[in-house]
Amino acid sequence: MSENRELEVSIDQDACTGDGLCVQYAPTIFEFDIDGLAYVKDPDGELLTTAGSQVNVPEHLRLDIVNAAHDCPGECIYVRNRDDKTPVAGPGADD
Repeated sequence: MSENRELEVSIDQDACTGDGLCVQYAPTIFEFDIDGLAYVKDPDGELLTTAGSQVNVPEHLRLDIVNAAHDCPGECIYVRNRDDKTPVAGPGADD
């Protein structure tokens, strides 16, 4: 993982299993909606329920977000470099 790039994260709800590991890793970024699926939250804590929504990853949460993507049983968490969209963790990344 490149430490000097800013990251963004999104969740593919079609693949989400509702397991909740992401919410345990980073509750300020991930949250369940009433449908039992996980979504990302904006910096104000508002749930972003539009498909493909992504948020920036705060530097102090990088490891938690990457670990959530690695451990997600649904393989639905996408962590990418914000500038060029290169996968860092999750589907498409070189784990």
